[in-house]
Amino acid sequence: MFILQLIKITAILRLAILFASSLLLSAFSVSAQPISTGWLTHPDHPPVQVRFMLTGEVDKTNNQANGLLEVNLEGGWKTYWRSPGEAGVAPILDWSQSSNLSDLEWLWPTPTYYQQLGIMTLGYKHHVIFPMQLTFDDINQPIVFSGKLSLPTCTNICVLTEYELDLPAVTLADIKADATAQHLYQQGISTVPTQSDSTHVIKASFDYDSQHLQVKLQQTKEWQDPQIIVDGNEVSDDSFSQPSININNHIVTATYKVTNWLGKTNLAGKSVYITVSDTLFSHELSAVIDDKPLVKSSSSNLFTMIGFALLGGLILNIMPCVLPVLGMKLNSMLTSSHLSKRTIRLQFLASASGILTSFWLLALGLLILKLTGNVMGWGIQFQSPWFIGFMVTITALFTANLLGLFEVKLPNRLSTSIANKGGDSTSGHFVQGMFATLLATPCSAPFLGTAVAFALGASVFEMWMVFTFLGLGMALPWLVFALYPNLISLMPKPGLWMHKIKAVFGLMMFVTTLWLLSLLVPFIGGLATVVIGLLLCAGFLYLIAKNQGKKTVIVILAVSLLLTGAGLFIANLTTQALIEDDLTWLPLNENSIDQHVKQGHTVFVDVTADWCITCKANKIGVILQDPVYSELQQERVITMKGDWTQPSDKVTSYLKSHQRFGVPLNVVYGPNAPQGLPLPILLSSDEVMQALENAGKKQ
Repeated sequence: MFILQLIKITAILRLAILFASSLLLSAFSVSAQPISTGWLTHPDHPPVQVRFMLTGEVDKTNNQANGLLEVNLEGGWKTYWRSPGEAGVAPILDWSQSSNLSDLEWLWPTPTYYQQLGIMTLGYKHHVIFPMQLTFDDINQPIVFSGKLSLPTCTNICVLTEYELDLPAVTLADIKADATAQHLYQQGISTVPTQSDSTHVIKASFDYDSQHLQVKLQQTKEWQDPQIIVDGNEVSDDSFSQPSININNHIVTATYKVTNWLGKTNLAGKSVYITVSDTLFSHELSAVIDDKPLVKSSSSNLFTMIGFALLGGLILNIMPCVLPVLGMKLNSMLTSSHLSKRTIRLQFLASASGILTSFWLLALGLLILKLTGNVMGWGIQFQSPWFIGFMVTITALFTANLLGLFEVKLPNRLSTSIANKGGDSTSGHFVQGMFATLLATPCSAPFLGTAVAFALGASVFEMWMVFTFLGLGMALPWLVFALYPNLISLMPKPGLWMHKIKAVFGLMMFVTTLWLLSLLVPFIGGLATVVIGLLLCAGFLYLIAKNQGKKTVIVILAVSLLLTGAGLFIANLTTQALIEDDLTWLPLNENSIDQHVKQGHTVFVDVTADWCITCKANKIGVILQDPVYSELQQERVITMKGDWTQPSDKVTSYLKSHQRFGVPLNVVYGPNAPQGLPLPILLSSDEVMQALENAGKKQ
């Protein structure tokens, strides 16, 4: 009996032990589970999942605990950094409804640059963990965390989604750390920039005129592939472009284009954060911006710009500005087939030397303007009526010579020298090369604008190198003939037909003269310009009649009328229809651009000049043609014009703000592109329509 009771008591004890063990295991498993919201998905936006959790690590001395926000983003969806860049908004966590919580510090991992529709943003894709540090009033009292997360996410469209982040009431003093949550927290904290003495700021300087910020950093090791980001509370309204980076061993220089929705900004004296990361580290530094001069360029950029200059100069040979001079050169080539190879080589070298000399003179003139603080730019000499008048005189003398109206040989006089430059002398070919360069300056060719903009902001040596290679590019065809003079034998044999060709080239030069004369309208008025033009035409017709007979005058008039009619007919066929410019062009005003964009309008800016042939080609061939013309007539589109025909500080400042030193410049602004989308120098309908569409989209 006693044994039976003992067995019963033993069984009861075993059951009690098992029950107690299960309770302990249950309690242990509950405490080991992370305090988390679990994965949350908004029904209207399934590609994104979020969860918020506490790691269980508690700093009882400071009443603090660690937490994290984990975000999963499917496909190409991204969310933003604390400073989102040129578009977007940062995520926000509102924890004001929580109890026993006094502060929440959001720690931001190092972001990545993303570009879409010409807009640069900073953020994260795929997966990101945001570590957080929570401070409580009393960790021995229960805390209730209740937060509302506003999370912006974007692909081609943008969605702003809200998530309710609610944690069960817990007492932090009683919870235990969770290994999974701790691991996630460490993952996130490892991507957050840290403070370090190994990297420091050498300088942070801002140039008000160009609206550029330059940051120079140094570290103990050599730089590999640095990413440098600038932001701060005092510059929250300013946007910083993705910088150009120049690495020189232990020193890296980052240069940013700075824009502000209010117009020009001044960063001097303001404090900023500098987030710099490389292959093995990510640091956060701080600096106060000064207004010391910027370091303008680097050797690697110089080699790139030299290549651009060479291509830009070569393309200038086929621009319409240079065609009359090429006609003169072709005429001289046809008459050179009987000359010796040495003479032919010297003539082409003389032309190339003339081109190079002109580019060097242009560089010297621009350098003087730069050193004296004056406005400088490509083609800026055409803002002077004296220069235009000089060019009208020169082209008129060339026209008279090509038409055979006079052959004066008085080398001591400038007019006589120029009039004889179609002959076989090397000096004549030298002046032809110089003249071709002067006529090329109203044209902007692809690569040319980029190279000139770099040169005008660079050192004296770099500026000289760029203009030298611009000259070499333009002179390249003549250098080829100088190296291989036998190529002249491929030209047609001289004959009577050459006189007719020479007359055609003369008429082309005369058209150039009239065009140059028309550029004087803003300076001397339309009536005076027309009177001078009529007198010039009458004078040429009189001299032609006197030297070659009245029949020649009749033929010239008939051919002129025929060519004019044919030109209008061809233009009508190739451009669909020459539409009258009845667009409402507002004067360029940067502050007005911001106001129009805020009202939801798209703004099309056209910076042009009467003497800019490329500008006129863009206007006639693209801007005044459908579908661009019809789109610009819509009520939601505002058209603005900056006229650089005459000197204008406002237009020059606008050009500089876009790193341009010449016209044309076309920029499209809109709700989706408040900082503007610059268009190529040579416009196309597709590019303009795409920019108008992209800028007008609302996020």
